Amino acid sequence: MTVSNPEQQPAATCPFSGNTESLTRRHDRLLPTDDLTPKGTLIQAQSYADSRDLLKGDFAQAGFLARIASNTKGSVHPPVLYMQGEEHTEMRRATAKYFTPTAVNSYGPMIAELADDLIGQLVNKGEMNLDDLSLHLAVQVASNVVGLTSSRLPGMEKRIEAFVGGKLDGEPGVTQKVSPVRDAAMGGAVGLFFMLDVKPAIEARRKERQDDLISYLLDRDYSDQDILTECITYATAGMITTREFITLAAYQMLLKPELRADYVHGTEKERHAILHELLRLDPVVTMLYRRTDQDTDIGGQTFPAGTTFALNIQTANADPAIMGDDAEQVCPHRTLPRGVQPQGLAFGDGPHRCPGAFLAIKESDMFLRRLLLWNDLEIVNHPSVGYNEIVKGYELRGLRLRLGTRKEDR
Repeated sequence: MTVSNPEQQPAATCPFSGNTESLTRRHDRLLPTDDLTPKGTLIQAQSYADSRDLLKGDFAQAGFLARIASNTKGSVHPPVLYMQGEEHTEMRRATAKYFTPTAVNSYGPMIAELADDLIGQLVNKGEMNLDDLSLHLAVQVASNVVGLTSSRLPGMEKRIEAFVGGKLDGEPGVTQKVSPVRDAAMGGAVGLFFMLDVKPAIEARRKERQDDLISYLLDRDYSDQDILTECITYATAGMITTREFITLAAYQMLLKPELRADYVHGTEKERHAILHELLRLDPVVTMLYRRTDQDTDIGGQTFPAGTTFALNIQTANADPAIMGDDAEQVCPHRTLPRGVQPQGLAFGDGPHRCPGAFLAIKESDMFLRRLLLWNDLEIVNHPSVGYNEIVKGYELRGLRLRLGTRKEDR
């Protein structure tokens, strides 16, 4: 894990330059050149320009176990993450209403209540792991949007964690090395998720539609299997990634008191700028994959149809040609070229850009500000940094925080 050098002097134009570096950089994924380069059966892109061109093009999604998901037994409709062309455009247009700024702001009271309850639990218990709190928040917020609100038993987040934390690898072409026992366990976890969470939600909405995703899918005649696959997609690509970012952002700011102070005392716009910058430096999904269906020119080279590209989002987001010479440092108000988002490509770009980007930042901000306002909040244990190969993202585990009176002092 990389920790900043406190002896470095900040640049005059950026109060945090030199004080914070990426905590999750995967150096084993770096190539010696930013040119499009073969790596195994893939072509790896590291520059911002090449990665953005590939994301903005009409190329097929090749990551997140795309081939497995698109061939799920009993499914008629592929999840929106894997759709292409008009079908994808129509689905995104129809479901965009759940993720607009107006819709997200309407979720504010629900998010605030959840955040206050979780911080109340931390106060009452004295110590808790932040990754447990952030998992509960992310799952509950997303489940309200999706419509997973009729579970037969509590503990949906643990059921989701059980199958998302499997040993599958989302890299295209990789031979999956999962034992029969592990494969059965993952299948059992998915089965429990369906029977205890998804099926009850479907039954409730067949009786009475709600303003949520599952109701919309029922209106489109989606089967139970189709809806399950869509819910798994949201759990993998949405809930779990938000969990990791909340933990990462809190840890970065707990390590950097000046950054934390600017965050908790800033306006919403200023706070969001800090969160976007932290996400730029540590994008949760570190690799994205795209496959061409026809001959394609990228980066001054021509690639034949069927070429699969691996886009290193970490290096693209730290490209000095776009982000400046201090691209490896935290600077929330850096000057960017026109059209470049402050979080870089952390939410993707083009037709498959993350639809829940605004929601992820909003809920993270509402929880983190409430948490980091407490002056007696302290780190008990620092987290370990691992990687989930399904989403190609980092996992921070064991960040234990103390808030309030120590147990032994009660």
